[in-house]
Order: sequence, then structure tokens, then C-alpha cells
Amino acid sequence: MRGGRIIGLHLGLVALLFALNFVLPAYSHGNIARVMVLATYAMGYNILFGYTGLLSLGHAMFFAAGMYGLAMPMTYLGLGAGPAFLSGLGAAALLALGVGLLALRTTGVAFMIVTLMFSQAAWLTILLAGRWTRGDEGVVIPQAGRVLLGLDLSSPEARYLAALALFSAVLFGTLWLMRQPLGRVLIAIRENEGRAELLGYDIFRHKLGAVVLSGTVSGAAGAAYGLLFGYAGASFAEVQYSIFPLLWVLLGGAGTVIGPFLGTLFMFYLIDLSSGLTSAYMLVAGVALVLLTLFAPQGLAGEIRRRWWRGLP
Repeated sequence: MRGGRIIGLHLGLVALLFALNFVLPAYSHGNIARVMVLATYAMGYNILFGYTGLLSLGHAMFFAAGMYGLAMPMTYLGLGAGPAFLSGLGAAALLALGVGLLALRTTGVAFMIVTLMFSQAAWLTILLAGRWTRGDEGVVIPQAGRVLLGLDLSSPEARYLAALALFSAVLFGTLWLMRQPLGRVLIAIRENEGRAELLGYDIFRHKLGAVVLSGTVSGAAGAAYGLLFGYAGASFAEVQYSIFPLLWVLLGGAGTVIGPFLGTLFMFYLIDLSSGLTSAYMLVAGVALVLLTLFAPQGLAGEIRRRWWRGLP
């Protein structure tokens, strides 16, 4: 019964987002499509931080790897949207594997610093390779190339539905994963790594799997962002895009399936609305973060789980 309620909740969210496709005005329609892609990025981050307990400050490199892994083959090799998307996934997965093998030799604060340094190195690489990546100017993906399975992804409706498909796949994939032995081991590592190791689990292998999975999902979001919105730029590899998913997950509820979406939606519209009222919109966002930290320290979904629905995944 509880499992049915949980699945019903997440199906209800997907159904609501699908219905909004037909009623939202053009501006909000584009915004929600962007929110779904960014929420996918946050869900990827949540696998590592929320469920495994590893705080990364370098996830922008995986987002950018997916983005450039798609944009560069499309621009210079004439690859189609489908193969290019797979190329972006492969680039993010390989980068996550390499970073994981090295960064997981450290723990705690050292792990945070190492991931940050790797991300900064990736950002500088994009700038130094500006002849091909075009640095801060970025790469514009031609509209003619943004066609997948006969759908023109530059059109608002196709873009929205593609974003919804990716978001739904990752949402239910995360829900499934956390009910599997692998997901439960990751949670055990988060709660008490020493005890999990004492029970015979290979901690390094499971952490590495979490880094690769998290990086691949984040790369999928980056590739989708480039494909759906037609642009790949060095700004997406900057440190702020490593901080954003952390904020979205904390706001929504770390270690919850639906939390990253709630946090992304809340922060996106908070900044969007406040920027129309004042140039100090980041101050408004900062005050909201402080208030949420004080009165809802477990995030929006975390507070729902703590107060009303303890079975919320």
C-alpha cells in the first residue's frame, strides 16, 4: 500500500507537468522545461550527496562534459542529435570514472577540495581550447541539427516533452535505484561508513559507482540542455554551476527523490521573480536560504517527510 502511494505521488507529478504543457503561457512554458532539465542535474547530484553522503564541489565539470560532449561532435563532425547525446553521456561517464578513481583516495574536506580543483581545471581547459570551444562566447548548435526521431527539439512543445521524458526517466530511475541493494548500501555508507565496511561491503567500489552514476546523470542533463536550448558555453563549467545543484538539493531535501525538483523550482522562480523587482535579487535568495535553513533544515520534502509522511522516499 505504501509503495502504491509513493508511485502514485511521483506519477501525479509527471502527469501534472504533462498537463501544464497545454495550459502554460509561452514564458512559463520555456521556464518549466528549463527547470526540468536543471532538476535532472540536481537529481544526479543528489545520488552522490543526498544518498551517499559525498559532498562534491565540482559537478559542473560533468554537466559541461555532457554539454560539450554533445555540442562538439555536432558542430565539427556533423553527428546527429541521437549519437551526439550518447557521446555526451560517454564523455561525462569517462570523466566521472577518472575523477572518481583519483578523488576517492581522499575523504571529507579533502574530497570537496579535490573535486573543486578538477572542476576548475575542466573550466580552464574549455577556455584554453577556445579555438574549438569558443570559450565564453560558446558554441551555438544549429537548429537543423536539433532533430531527434523526427522531432524538431527547437520547437517549444517538442522541447518541453523531451525535457519531461528525461526528467521522468531519471525520477523513476532514482526511485527504483534506492529500493535496490545498491541504493541501500549507498544509504548505509552515508549513515555509517565504518559499519557498512564491517558488514563486508566494498566501500570504494560502491562510492566509485555512485560517482560514475551521478556524473553520468549530470552529464545527461548537460547534453539535454545543450540540445534543447541550442547552446554550450564555458559559463556552465564555472564554480557557480557546482554550487547550484547543492543549493537545489538542500532546499528541496537531500536524500529525497522529489526534493531536487522542488528545490530547483523554488530557487529558479525566487530568482526570476525577485530579479524583476530589484537588482539585489541574490540578496533576496540569500535571505530565503537563511530562513529555510533555520525553519526547514531538512529541506521542503525533508520537512514533509519529518512532519507528515515518514515513508516519503
